[in-house]
Amino acid sequence: MSGFLGFPPGLFEFFTDLENDNTKTFWQASRQRWECDVRSPMRSLLADLSDEFGPLRMFRPNRDVRFSADKSPYKLWAGATSESQAVGGNGCYLEVSATRVVTGCGAMLMAHDQLRRYRAAIDDHTSGTEFEALIDTLAARSLPVSHGAEEPLKTAPRGYSAEHPRIRYLRWKGAAIIQEWPRGDWMHTTRARDAIRDVWRGAKPLMAWLVRHIADPAS
Repeated sequence: MSGFLGFPPGLFEFFTDLENDNTKTFWQASRQRWECDVRSPMRSLLADLSDEFGPLRMFRPNRDVRFSADKSPYKLWAGATSESQAVGGNGCYLEVSATRVVTGCGAMLMAHDQLRRYRAAIDDHTSGTEFEALIDTLAARSLPVSHGAEEPLKTAPRGYSAEHPRIRYLRWKGAAIIQEWPRGDWMHTTRARDAIRDVWRGAKPLMAWLVRHIADPAS
């Protein structure tokens, strides 16, 4: 497998067509397109990135429709992650669809035990002010940290004052850097890999803070 050369135009076209005909019939007829235009370049990209960021796994294309009113069988994007679980992970994420590339790093959604430790760390003066300074530093590098996958609480979490100096962060359920780029010709080149890698590298201080203070979810 050769190195990553960019996301081919066919990748974006495949997901445009899949959005218009999300059926098993289309998928079976277009399987070779998936292999050549989606799976192959994604695997090349992950191979390039794994040397620095560790093992990365590609999501399966099939949707889990067991508890969904939407029974369309396939995801309208290709994605990958460094984590084995959606809740409680602290790692890197990538998603490519017909119209955009989204990548992120950090804790997208903390497990309950992680959230308790996170809030205790935000409440603590030393680790809390360190987090604030980290947020400011990353924002100055055009890597803003957000609340991750879920909206923040509308009120103060139980046990904390609404007047807390870091109440904004106490309301978060995650802490992650998320970057989104609309589809562009530059994505057909190695600049796509470089842009993703730059975000992941830039997020390392955030991920290090999270490792120190929230660790892994309880088993």
